[in-house]
Amino acid sequence: MTESTPIKVNAYTIDGDWFKVIINDEEQYSIWPEQKETPAGWFDVGFTGSKTDVSKYIDDHWTDMRPLSLRQSMAEKTH
Repeated sequence: MTESTPIKVNAYTIDGDWFKVIINDEEQYSIWPEQKETPAGWFDVGFTGSKTDVSKYIDDHWTDMRPLSLRQSMAEKTH
């Protein structure tokens, strides 16, 4: 009898899986496995696809990496 070692699977790197784009209150984006519940504090933006597709969506939409609160604070100081 041989013991088998459990295979660990990283859900973020499986080719062919579907992912969704999520965003938090600071307008920071992330990808998340489509079949998993969106974590607390994050919201589904309604875009799903391959890892490549959702990464491109994020690249196209998240053009300012600064958190929303920092952008607002900096805007207040310049006015």
